[in-house]
Order: sequence, then C-alpha cells, then structure tokens
Amino acid sequence: MPHEIGSAPRAGAQTPRATRRRFPAIERRSLYALGLGAASVAGFAPLYLFPLPIVTLALLIWLWRGAESPKRAAVTGWWFGLGFFLVGVSWVYVSLHTFGSMPWPLAAIGTFLFCAYLSVFPAAAGYVFAIVRGPIWLKAAVVTPAAWTLTEWMRGWLFPWIGMGYSQVPVSPLAGYAPVLGIYGVTWIMVLGAALLTLAGEAVLHGRHRAHAAPAVKRSPLLLVPFAAFIVLMLGGHALKQIRWTSPDGEPVSVTLLQGNIPQELKWTHEGLRTTLITYRELALASRSRLIVFPETALPLFLRDVPEDYLESIADHARQNGGDALIGVPERLAGGDYYNTVISLGMSPPQFYRKTHLVPLGEFIPLRPLLGWIVGVLAIPLQDFSRGSTDAQPLAIAGQRVAVDICYEDAFGEEIIRQLPQATILVNVSNVAWFGRSIAPEQHLQISQARALETGRYMLRATNTGMTAVVNERGRVVDVAPQFATATLTSLVQGYVGATPYVRTGNAVILVLCAILLTAGFLYARLRPLKRT
Repeated sequence: MPHEIGSAPRAGAQTPRATRRRFPAIERRSLYALGLGAASVAGFAPLYLFPLPIVTLALLIWLWRGAESPKRAAVTGWWFGLGFFLVGVSWVYVSLHTFGSMPWPLAAIGTFLFCAYLSVFPAAAGYVFAIVRGPIWLKAAVVTPAAWTLTEWMRGWLFPWIGMGYSQVPVSPLAGYAPVLGIYGVTWIMVLGAALLTLAGEAVLHGRHRAHAAPAVKRSPLLLVPFAAFIVLMLGGHALKQIRWTSPDGEPVSVTLLQGNIPQELKWTHEGLRTTLITYRELALASRSRLIVFPETALPLFLRDVPEDYLESIADHARQNGGDALIGVPERLAGGDYYNTVISLGMSPPQFYRKTHLVPLGEFIPLRPLLGWIVGVLAIPLQDFSRGSTDAQPLAIAGQRVAVDICYEDAFGEEIIRQLPQATILVNVSNVAWFGRSIAPEQHLQISQARALETGRYMLRATNTGMTAVVNERGRVVDVAPQFATATLTSLVQGYVGATPYVRTGNAVILVLCAILLTAGFLYARLRPLKRT
C-alpha cells in the first residue's frame, strides 16, 4: 500500500536522512580498511616492523565487529586486502610493463585485477566472521584465526607471497612457532594475538562504561584474560626460539655465491650473451670455495648449446678446489621438452635438479585457450617450460647433501621439505631482475629466511641482481651482497641434520587444527541457543 502523506514510516523503512548518515559511515569503514591493509606491508621486509600487522589485524577485527551484515564484513575485508596487495605486490606492474613490455594501461589494469582477486581471500575471512552468530570471543579468537589461516593457505595454492606469518620472520617472538607449525602456523598465532588485542580493547571499553554507569561496580578480573593470553603467546614463541631442533653435521664448507648483475633487457639478447658468459666464468674462476653457486638461468642458452670448453673450464676449476659448481641453465631434451635446470659440475658426478613449480604466465600459460593472447603481449622468453619430477633428491656435492629450489619455489614450504631431512643445506637460485628496484627482492629474501627457520638449515641464495645472501639455520642473514652490483659472496656454511616438527608433519597439523576450530565454532554458535531453552 502506498505510503500516505503525513503518516509514520513503515517499520524498518529508512528515512533519507538516515540513509545519508549510513552511507558515509560505510565509506569511512572501507577507507579505514584500505589504509590498514596498506599500512600492514610495513611489517614485512624491508622495514620489518613486525608488531604493526598484528595491530592492523586487531583493528580489522574491530571493524568486522561493527559490520551490519556478513556482506558488509566481506566488503570490509576486501578493501583491507586491496590496500595490502596493491602496496605489497606493486612490483607486478614492474614485471609486466618494464620487463614484460606490456603497455602501461594493460599492465596497470592487470595489476589491479590481480590484487582485486587476491583480496577475495581476506573478504572470505570477514564473511565467515560475520555469519557465526555467537559471542565476540568465539568469533574473534576461535573462528577468525582459523578462517584467515585457511583462506590464506588456499590463496597460497596460486600465490603464497607475503602471507601474514612472514612479517614475523625472523625477529618477532612469534617466529619461534615456525619450526613447529610452519609459516601458516605463525599466521594462525599472529591472528589469534590480534584477536586477543581486540578482545582486550573491548573489555577495557566495556569496563569503563560499567564503571561510569555504576561507579560502585568493580571491574571484573576477566578484563585481564586477553592481555594475559597475548603475553603467553609471545613468551611461548620466545621459549621455542631457544630450542635447537637440528644439529651441526661435519665441518663447515666454503661457499661462493655469484651475482652477475646482468640487466634483464640484455640477458636474452645476442649482444648480451658474450658479456654474460664472460662475467660468470670470471667470477667462478676467481673463487677458491668448495661450492660455487650460479643464479637461475645464469647461462642464457640451452645447456646443449653451451660451448664444451666453457663448461669444462668451470668443472676443472671446481675440481681444483676439491668441490663442485651449481649452474643455472635452461635444458632442452631430445624430445623437445625444456626445463629450468640446475646442473652440478666438478668432483662429483654431474647431477640435475629440474624446476617443478613453474610461474604462471612467466614459465607456462595456464588456461591457454583463454589466456593464450598474453603470449603475444609479454616479451618473456621460454614460456613453455616442462615440469621436473616432484621426487627429486638432494644433490651429493661438495661433501654436503644440497636441496636445490629455483625462483619462487621456496615460497612453498611443503615442497621444500620433500628433500628433508636428508638434505644438509638448502640452495635457492633466482633471477629477480624481473622485479626491478622494488621491494620484491627483499620480500623474497624474507621468504627464504622463513624456510631456513622451518627446516633448521642454512639457506644459500644466488641471484642475478640481488638479494644474494647467506641465511643461517635461525633465519638470520649472515651476509648479503649489494644489490645491482657485480659481486661474489663467500662464506663458511655449516651443514645440519635432524628434523624440526614442521619437517615431519608439514602443514597438516595447523590445517587440521584450523578445520577443527572452525567446525567447533559453528557448532557452538548453532547449539548454544538450544541449551538455553
């Protein structure tokens, strides 16, 4: 029935003034979330302000607390994710436009759409928070950490970069949980800590309100519970950091990591080939180390096309040093398949590692009927690599058992532990010149630091332009070469044996725990009203 002039509005109807008041509040909440997400990136390398993401997550949960509906909570989570990813992976634009030669409008749109897609995962966590009809402690401390961790794990199937747990590596007390639960376990602990801060803030505000309304009422001791639990999490992580999960094996080995600093725009050109080959041979022959490590695709031509005398000169030098060289080079087999490969030459018989986890759009084109047009837009060589075997074993070289991974393979913790506990040292070879002068190389180094922590092993990183570094078994950077400089990094590296809890169980423990907590949260919220009746 039409609303009559002068009559009262129907129940539930909004007046225009109420609507005007509501929309600005919603817009402010989205802007707050966008800013919180962007600010969270400062918690990661290169700034390492690890407490900041805990605070921003606590404020995000506070915003979810005030959301009018699950949809609004999801939108708030999406805006948080958009700010987080637009700042945190802004280097995607550099890869697409500067080095991939994609026109800047397409690169900008592609980067935005990619970040918008990644933001769906924080949005899903916000939606789960809101649909659980229960007390705030249940929604914040039980449901939210589990939902966030599971959605981040699902995001990691495609793009595990800057997962929240990485922000705590290696300095934060919470990094102590990495050898036990892995980086997703650190994420869960971190979000739980943020939830406890939110609950503590709410308890303080509620206590002040009660004290103001009834001054004679004493504040409940329960106000201290979230603070105490947060402190216990921190102390627990600190205590775990004191445990040495692995032990040294044998004598340290001398290692030299090569950084040729070949500009990406020259690397795959005919003009740059001669310079590249000369640079890396000179760097290798100047080393007296038992293990010499070249970066990913350091030699920009197929292995069968590399002059035999070139490879033999490096192998002879490695033998004179009593060790081996690891060389990154594309490899083409007789059948036509080609691989992103690392080969060893020297005292030990030649051994190979072929990359298994390829980069979408960089090393292979997924959904080719839909995305095949990108091949004609991006100036990226060798876009059809084949996958190597997933059951690769450590390379027995230089008196060590070396687990090699290539490029962003070290972002997948469960894939790294496939070669453990047999491996004594981890090696990552990368060509991060694709990222230019962005924060990506330092973020990648932080990822390697997390792998060292999870496994209790040294991680050696040889890159074309940086960050070439030696990371010890505690996740600390022992030494690092200057970026964008032709350099070698020489160090004594200790091999380790033994297995951390994470090496033995992988992500299974934290994923099962999150699934149980999420299920329990939903069941509790559903059954609790029945107990009252």
